[in-house]
Amino acid sequence: MEVTEKNTDGLDRSFQVKVPASELDEKLVTRLTELKGQVHLKGFRKGKAPVSFLKKMYGKGVMSEIVQEIVEETTQKAFADRDLKPAAAPHPHFHSDMDDVLAGKSDLEYDVHAEVLPEFEPAEVKGMKLTRPVCDIPEKDIEEALQRIADQQTTYTPRKETQKSKNGDQVTVDYVGSIDGEEFEGGKGEKVDIVLGSGSFIPGFEDQLVGAKAGDDVEIKVTFPEEYGAKDLAGKEAVFAATVVEVKEPQKVEIDDELAKKVGLETLDELKEKLNESLQNDYDKLSRAHVKRALLDKLDEAHEFDLPKGMVDAEFNQIWQQVEASERDEEDKDKSEDELKKEYREIAERRVRLGLVLAEIGKRAEVQVPNEDIQREMINMARAYPGQEKQVLEFYQKNPQAVEQIRAPLFEEKVVDHILDIAEVTEKKVSKEKLMEDPEGDS
Repeated sequence: MEVTEKNTDGLDRSFQVKVPASELDEKLVTRLTELKGQVHLKGFRKGKAPVSFLKKMYGKGVMSEIVQEIVEETTQKAFADRDLKPAAAPHPHFHSDMDDVLAGKSDLEYDVHAEVLPEFEPAEVKGMKLTRPVCDIPEKDIEEALQRIADQQTTYTPRKETQKSKNGDQVTVDYVGSIDGEEFEGGKGEKVDIVLGSGSFIPGFEDQLVGAKAGDDVEIKVTFPEEYGAKDLAGKEAVFAATVVEVKEPQKVEIDDELAKKVGLETLDELKEKLNESLQNDYDKLSRAHVKRALLDKLDEAHEFDLPKGMVDAEFNQIWQQVEASERDEEDKDKSEDELKKEYREIAERRVRLGLVLAEIGKRAEVQVPNEDIQREMINMARAYPGQEKQVLEFYQKNPQAVEQIRAPLFEEKVVDHILDIAEVTEKKVSKEKLMEDPEGDS
């Protein structure tokens, strides 16, 4: 067997492999000899059929398996012997006539090509200076959260038939919608409860019900928003013929121990404590997101090396598919497609570079993702498909690549945690508004 390195241009590597027909035949004879004792052929005692006869019966099939194994072994060995790590699965290109190879008439000759992962020295992260923004939870946030809970517990009692509706009231209506005098699909409702001022209906719909009383007929004129989900209705003017069935006023819910009991707790203080914990958890996540972005920016600035084009292309294609499937941001509307592609390719390059850097740092630090973490994430993913949880879990069990897609982001977060543990992180008090700013940007 001969393995010759053909190309060493940048991260591209290709090898030429030649396996003589005689070597293939030796492997075939060995494999058929092992097979002899396992098969029973008519006219021969078990294990006594000659290899020449087995060649005629099973030669091509067994040789096909041998060729596949040789390709896998030689490919792996060609890269491993040179301490090279393919960025993606190497692919062979055969030069031999495979029918002749399988028939034992020809040598096996093929090329194998792949991009390899770059070699680089990761930046020193121990003692790296980073700032973590933190914010005290405003008392106002607790009060607003309590009020939202109280609003969710609101009950309504009927107003007198002569009383007109007010903002905050619950109005029960029957309605039929039409456009240019024609009723449209989905535009009809019976005994629909609407809380006036909640903004749950088309803009303008609820406003025109304020001041109505039970039994009133109200003509409601609205214009569907341009971004409305049903494209055949978006931007169109509609008229709803509505009849008010009943008007109910809200009953004030006191923020006290009784409210806490309605949500399964004992006291208002206990409820406040739970809300504080929840908000603190939200703030901690935002704080970590900001310091993670700062860390990634520093790592990106500290590294410059060649990137496997195939990895960048795959990342860019994934990003570009999302861009094409969504509306452009305001800042992107005046940019040409070439300008946008250039920007998003730079984002793809950053993501690939940071992925390689974090992978190398994690490898050297021996960062591991416990199986229980992967299992927990798999269960969370399965819960997103009610009624199909078993099938989702079976899918992951049968598809290692799908499991790797779960493991990869978990591994990245573990590496980030590792770096933050050994970096020099200083906390800085910021406003709630500053903390709420999007930390991710285009990373």
